[in-house]
Amino acid sequence: MVWHIIGYTVAVLAGLAIGFFIARKTMMSYLKKNPPINEQMLRVMMQQMGQNPSQKKITQMMKAMQKQQSK
Repeated sequence: MVWHIIGYTVAVLAGLAIGFFIARKTMMSYLKKNPPINEQMLRVMMQQMGQNPSQKKITQMMKAMQKQQSK
């Protein structure tokens, strides 16, 4: 009876550890393929849409995006 409880506990802990490392590797891979947007990327996107962005407008958009992500 005691050995079953110890075995289940070890199996759960091992599963959590393995799951953590798999999730971490997957997330690192995702961020490498799809980096978060920075000011330079935002400037290029706006220029591609035909707008000539000022630094003030870039800063406002970055703050708005960060505020949206924090919700």
